[in-house]
Amino acid sequence: MSKKTAFWMGLALFLASLNLRPAINAVSPVLQAIRGDLGMSASMASLLTSIPVLCMGVFSPLAVAVGRKRGIERVIGWSLGVIALGNALRVFAHSSLFLLLTALLAGVGIAAIGPLLSGFIKQRFPARVPMMISLYTIALAVGATLASGLSVPLQSRFHSWQISLAVWAVLAALALPIWRLAVSRKTASAAAVPNTAAKTGSPRRSGLPWRSRKAWKLTLSFGLLGMLFYSVTAWLPPLVQDMGYGKAYAAGTLTIFSVTQIPVGLALPFLLKRFPSRLPWLLLGSAFLLAGFLMTAFAAVPWLAAVLIGIGPGILFPLNLLLPLDEAADADQAAAWSAMTQSVGYVIGAIGPIALGWLHDAAGGGSSALVAGLIAITLLMTAVQLTIAKARRTAARGASSVPLKAR
Repeated sequence: MSKKTAFWMGLALFLASLNLRPAINAVSPVLQAIRGDLGMSASMASLLTSIPVLCMGVFSPLAVAVGRKRGIERVIGWSLGVIALGNALRVFAHSSLFLLLTALLAGVGIAAIGPLLSGFIKQRFPARVPMMISLYTIALAVGATLASGLSVPLQSRFHSWQISLAVWAVLAALALPIWRLAVSRKTASAAAVPNTAAKTGSPRRSGLPWRSRKAWKLTLSFGLLGMLFYSVTAWLPPLVQDMGYGKAYAAGTLTIFSVTQIPVGLALPFLLKRFPSRLPWLLLGSAFLLAGFLMTAFAAVPWLAAVLIGIGPGILFPLNLLLPLDEAADADQAAAWSAMTQSVGYVIGAIGPIALGWLHDAAGGGSSALVAGLIAITLLMTAVQLTIAKARRTAARGASSVPLKAR
């Protein structure tokens, strides 16, 4: 791959990834206005976050199947169009049902892109997987930061939370032509490469690793992180407002949470080169989350708590994307492992905002139940991380015990 082609494909990857969070993160800062206008309960309002996350779970395996048949790049392009449509339709959202339908539409597009990008990275950048995963996660954080930071100013500027949500269709509209250009460059360069598949035969396609215990552990880790991430995305601003802070300050904590992940994502690939063991980084990310939630429990310095909470997924999300790729031998396996961890993982993750919304209602609007739930999920995730590390050590010992001639 030439440097120019690599540049365009990297830019296309960044812009496509940039669109995977605004449809979700733009909601929370204006959630109180939405609930006031549409009369939504906390439980129903939490569906605005949970529906896209649930879509990521339900539609990820289907996306892999369609990607194999129609082509990964083509399906990603289609999905960017679906995200643009789902966001744009929010300008007409004057009922709870219609707004939830736009969340469903955007969620389908987001769901298709997620696992396919992992296969795309493994296939197009096999020698730079950690670096490109970092670029992917940085784009996610940038998209989330833009959405959470600009939602309230846009609402104030246009006097409409509908426009504040719909404006993010522009990002997908900008990404789509760049993506098509990158795909056309890739196709042109690929045409100059001899087709060896005909000589060697088509590779066997990998099914989703449903029977692998290791895959289920990775899936549970991804799912619990998703529960935490999307619960914070949905409930951090309302939680800070319950402490007595204003709407702008509360929205600012979500922006801090998102923007903190960017420098962490930039630094992580270089740190992994120097300290490649996964377990210390997994435990460190969980420790930052726990510290931030404990600060929130005591209503201590919300902006600092948001920094600590943001460092957690800044470390953990790229690692949870990287762990399935560590197990994959090729792009097809990478897509299959990523589809399983993301499909079931996002279903688990979707439970978080709904469960915390129910706790919020059951506790009479109090915040203590929310924080207690977040702490409990963090501790459970840490326990799962320890089992993953134990499995990796066992596998390494097993490999080292095989005689050299048998390897």
